[in-house]
Amino acid sequence: MAHELTTLLRTLRHGRALAGKQDIAETVAILGRDTSDGIRLGDDCAAIPDGDGYLLLASEGFQDSFVRSMPWFAGYCGVMVNISDIAAMGGRPVAVVDALWSDTSEAAASILSGLHEGANTYGVPVVGGHTNMRSTHNSLSVAILGRARHLLTSFDARPGEVLIAAIDLRGRWHDPHPFWDASSALCHTEGAARLRDDLDLLPGIAEDGLSRAAKDISMAGLLGTALMLAECSGIGMTITLDDIPRPDDAPMERWLSAFPSYGYLLTARPEDARAIIARFQARGITAAIIGQCDMTRRLDIIWDGEKETFWDLARTPLMGFVS
Repeated sequence: MAHELTTLLRTLRHGRALAGKQDIAETVAILGRDTSDGIRLGDDCAAIPDGDGYLLLASEGFQDSFVRSMPWFAGYCGVMVNISDIAAMGGRPVAVVDALWSDTSEAAASILSGLHEGANTYGVPVVGGHTNMRSTHNSLSVAILGRARHLLTSFDARPGEVLIAAIDLRGRWHDPHPFWDASSALCHTEGAARLRDDLDLLPGIAEDGLSRAAKDISMAGLLGTALMLAECSGIGMTITLDDIPRPDDAPMERWLSAFPSYGYLLTARPEDARAIIARFQARGITAAIIGQCDMTRRLDIIWDGEKETFWDLARTPLMGFVS
């Protein structure tokens, strides 16, 4: 098993997903870590103080190859992944805008249809944007506005807290891409209301003071997302792979590389973990403690009794947020 763990971690460490996150360091080097108003770069959304809460602002862009091969799903994801970012910050969505480039009106129609279905499913309006149907390529970017009363952030995980993973396993692979889709099949069904209520768990957890730190599991995969959370918070983590919620037939490497439609990492005081897990489980979402937060600034992995360091942030920053 030791050789198997080493091989697994090497594959994930050198994959394209983490390479993409390392590109963020170049942006940080130019823009800095904080804005003049104290808004910290590196979170799932920009959190802008506003009255008794925060405005949340985020955007997502999609690769041409994805938009061209799966235009409807790309449009749907434009809403879905942005709403996930809002929830990961303890917020609720307000509205989205899109920027669309397509080489034909037919391609644009499919993308916009998916965007429309996503907006209807999650109950968030598309209120404007930019459209170009005479482009040389097909691309999509979607931005979202939300609001939070109390924040979950990437900067507030603390040593001594536990790491919780909450993932909706009631889905399917969206081949050939690494997407675990537990959402799009519920379009046009009563299940859409369930999706909206499931997302409302995150702001409820924030408002009740059960957690201060969270991230949605992104294209970086579960370990990459944990690494981003650890880097922003200046901590380390030890994660036990066997404790991660996983479909019975999903190989470990593929699952750790997956981008689930509903998947979150949260940290919490040990005494609050049971209450958090119970909230997810009550809605049919699998949740479990998968690790511990510490002061090492390393991400250490345990699998079948073997332990190995996946990443040492003190030596090699990922996104450029290690001081």
